[in-house]
Amino acid sequence: MKKFTLTHRLLHWTIGIGMLILFITGFLRMEWMSKKKLSSLIVQETSKEGVSLSEATLKTIGKNSLEPMWEWHELFAYIILGLFVLRIVYMVVKGIRFPNPFKHSAPKEKFQGLIYLIFYGLVLMNLVTGFYLMWGDGTYKEQMEELHKTGIYWFPIFFLIHLAGIVYDEISKKSGIVSKMINGND
Repeated sequence: MKKFTLTHRLLHWTIGIGMLILFITGFLRMEWMSKKKLSSLIVQETSKEGVSLSEATLKTIGKNSLEPMWEWHELFAYIILGLFVLRIVYMVVKGIRFPNPFKHSAPKEKFQGLIYLIFYGLVLMNLVTGFYLMWGDGTYKEQMEELHKTGIYWFPIFFLIHLAGIVYDEISKKSGIVSKMINGND
C-alpha cells in the first residue's frame, strides 16, 4: 500500500486549490465579468438615468472593477509556479515516478501515465504563456493569450478525469486513496 507523506499531500492539495483559484478568476474574467459585459451593464444602467459615459471612462471603471480579482490571479500564478517547481524537485528527490505511458504495461497504467504527462505539460504551458503575457515583449501576445485561455477547457476536463480515476480506484480496489490523501495513513 502506498503511503503519502505530509509533504506530498500538502503539495497535492495546495496545487489543487491554487489551480482552482486560477481557473475561477480566469473564467470570471473571460466570461461573466469580462470588460465587454461590464461596460455593457454600466452603459445599460447609466442610460436609464440619462447619463452617458465616454469609452475611456468605461474602460477605467471596468479595469478598476476587475483589478482586485486579477491581483489574486497573478498572486496564485506565482504560488503555482513555486509549488510546481517544488513538486518536480520533490518527485526527483524522492524518486517518485508515475507510470510510463510508452512502456509495455497495463492499459490503465499507460492511460494514467499519459494523463500525468498531459497535465504537467498543460500546467507548464499555462505558466509559460501566463508569465509571457505579464512580462513578455508582446510580440506573440495573441498566440500566447489563445494558448493560455485553453486552461478554461482543459482544467475541468482534467479535474473530471481525476475524480473518475479516484472513484474507479475506490470502487475497484477499495483502496481508501481519498483517506490516504487526507491523513496519510495506509
